[in-house]
Parts: sequence; C-alpha cells; structure tokens
Amino acid sequence: MSDLLRLERDGDVVEITLTRPEVRNALNAELIGDLGAAFRAFADEPPETLRAVVLRGEGAAFCAGADVAWMRAALVLDRAANESDARGLAEMLDAVDACPAPVVARVQGAALGGGMGLCAVSDMVVATADAVFGFTETKLGILPAVIAPFVLAKIGETHARALFPSGERFGADRAKAIGLVHVIALDEQEADAALAAYVAELHTAGPTAVRAAKSLIRELRDAAPEVARGLTVRRIAEQRTGPEGQEGLAAFLERRRPAWRA
Repeated sequence: MSDLLRLERDGDVVEITLTRPEVRNALNAELIGDLGAAFRAFADEPPETLRAVVLRGEGAAFCAGADVAWMRAALVLDRAANESDARGLAEMLDAVDACPAPVVARVQGAALGGGMGLCAVSDMVVATADAVFGFTETKLGILPAVIAPFVLAKIGETHARALFPSGERFGADRAKAIGLVHVIALDEQEADAALAAYVAELHTAGPTAVRAAKSLIRELRDAAPEVARGLTVRRIAEQRTGPEGQEGLAAFLERRRPAWRA
C-alpha cells in the first residue's frame, strides 16, 4: 500500500485516512486502487475482530473529487482506456459498499464528485456544519455516472434529478435533508464525539447481527417483493437459531447483559 492512505487499528475498529491533504484528498488511480484493496481485505475478517471502519480525510477536506493530474491524463485516453479507468472507481466503491462491517465517514471541508460516492457507500456519515457537498461533474462537461447507482440507493431519484444536472454545491443542512448525511456537528471535535458515540452503539449490538442487518439491506436493494419476502424469512430464522440470536434472546428474558457486552 502506498503513502496515499493510512490504516490504523484500535482493537476491533479500523480507521482509514486519505493522506493527500495538499490536493484536498483528491482521488487518482493509485489512491482508488489502495482504497479498494484495503476494503476487500476486510471481507474475511470475523465479526468479533472487526466491528467498524472509520473513513476520513487528512487536513482541510474529506475528498474534493478527482485529482487534476489524473483528469489531465484522461484527456488522451481512448474510450476503452476510459472505461477501464472508470471500472477501477466502480470496483472500489463496490468494495466499500460491500464491507461486512459498518463504514462511518467523517466529513469536513469538501466532499465533491468521487467524495460524494464515498459518502454514498458509507453506512453512517458525520459532517461538520461547514462541510460543502456537490455532484460537480457536469461543471467539467462530464457525468456523475460511476457513483450514480450508489447515490441513487442513498438519496433517491428525486434528489439526484435536482442535483446531478446543475452540479451545484450545497451545505450540510441540505445533505442531511436528502439523506446523504446523518449527523451534523458544529466542529471537528463534536464530529469526532458523534462518531465515537455511534461506534459505541455498534458495540452494544450482536457482532453477527450487525453484519447480517447491513448485508440484508444490500440484498434487498433490487429484490422483487416475492424474493424479498422469502429472503427476510430465511435471514431472521438463521439469526434466531444461531448462537448469537439464542444468546441475545436468552439474555433479554433473563434480564442480563448478552455475552458480547459482558
């Protein structure tokens, strides 16, 4: 892994920091590759050893979109090379989206373009009150195409139709109103406190239940109603009859803490 990314572990919580503050943590092919590799590595981590992943950007901005040098290089790429380039971004976003543990994005400064994609694939987004957001691709004559499936799942078609074409920038209040942001903090210290509080809440829930709940949402995303019904019935039965479900229900009935909170 390059020096564009810093990965730190504190027990069962991993913090991933984009470390390109000099370009406001803008994405390039190398950083995209590193992010994808980091999140794909979490796929085999047991629920007990990985409870949450925190995603943040070093310096004044979370992620200000695409790197200028990377965009300049794309000018000379043919269509096939452009498709390959874009596929790397899509695969990285899918890796974050598919991370078995909840992903919490901690946003300050700017989240633009690809940074919006990172917000969309995060399960929880905490932003400072002065953060600025935007699907700014159309301002450059291009499209928020690769991030679109993830953004639509997050904010819905109505907000995407209002924001994609204009490429306008907007504040944290609007980002929260459309469902992109969940918590607005007055400053970075308050943002860190909100992030810590959410991670603490995750630790009160069963490790396998947390993952199963997140996975279920992804599975139901495009499922037809009859498929969804069968899937939910199977998933709850699996969890109830598994060791964690049995322990959780027994602890509730016996008025004691479950084993994962002991």
